[in-house]
Amino acid sequence: MKNILVTGGLGFIGSHTVVELHNKGYNPIIVDNLSNSQEGVLDRLKQITDTDFSFINIDLVNYEKTKQIFNDHTIDGVIHFAAYKAVGESVEKPLAYYENNLVSLINLLKLSQEFDVSNFIFSSSCTVYGEPEKLPVDESFPKQQAESPYGNTKQVCEEIIEDYCKSNPDFKAISLRYFNPTGAHESALIGELPLGIPNNLVPFITQTAAGIREKLNVFGGDYNTPDGTCIRDYIHVVDLANAHIAALEHAEKMDTNYDMFNVGTGKGNSVLEVITSFEKVTGVKLNYEIVDRRPGDVEKIYADTKKVNTVLGWKSERDLDNMMKTAWEWQKSLS
Repeated sequence: MKNILVTGGLGFIGSHTVVELHNKGYNPIIVDNLSNSQEGVLDRLKQITDTDFSFINIDLVNYEKTKQIFNDHTIDGVIHFAAYKAVGESVEKPLAYYENNLVSLINLLKLSQEFDVSNFIFSSSCTVYGEPEKLPVDESFPKQQAESPYGNTKQVCEEIIEDYCKSNPDFKAISLRYFNPTGAHESALIGELPLGIPNNLVPFITQTAAGIREKLNVFGGDYNTPDGTCIRDYIHVVDLANAHIAALEHAEKMDTNYDMFNVGTGKGNSVLEVITSFEKVTGVKLNYEIVDRRPGDVEKIYADTKKVNTVLGWKSERDLDNMMKTAWEWQKSLS
């Protein structure tokens, strides 16, 4: 059984990937500093899988503590989720984002080299495309200037990995450029659990519907889109988790030693369309207000998924209504 180091493994995407790795016969080793997650997720993972997973609570910016993980465990591959990820916050705190997101990656690459770990999957983002000149976005599109420090850290991290791969031909790495993950596990035992005020749309929707938030602010109603609100490619988190396993398996046999893939549905939905879907599947009317635009937001972006569909043999299976339904079931389980 292969040991896969999952950094940020108690977070939203990481926890769902731990479940899917387990289902596919891998042994996930979870690392998380709990900066945007809770240790109680471990108990929920056990309820889903009937398995106790190894968990290490450290900050990956600390090189010596990170090295101890590699000393204590035989690592066969790394899936690197751990990062600060709020666009708006990154505009306010750019140095924190550069330090955390870049140093943690560099430490992992150094240790992968030292301990002969050659299979690395990086959690990237569609933010590397900036404001795209045309849609849908495919992997050949040039990177545009990032709209936020967060987006820039993802661009720089990809460049670091690619440069490292050029100098180490035996090292295999894949960057997965996520679009907008949402939804929750069908058990309603794990889901998106932001600490404090959510930065992402769907948890703010569910918390507003649950009465935790007074109202939902829709940032911008005057964009050049059919209803004036931003358009994104929303993807179910379980579909996204399975994309990581497809990437992990592909990396072992790919001819090149670095590649990147868009992971989305290939369809864009506006903020108002997401709200309409939520209201339809839940029967809950949302209190929302359209307010000024938010710094760093891209107007519209959605994926061309031909490459990931063809090369990895992966495609999304769950639609927007399923995302909203499972996200709401998860939110209700918390009350």
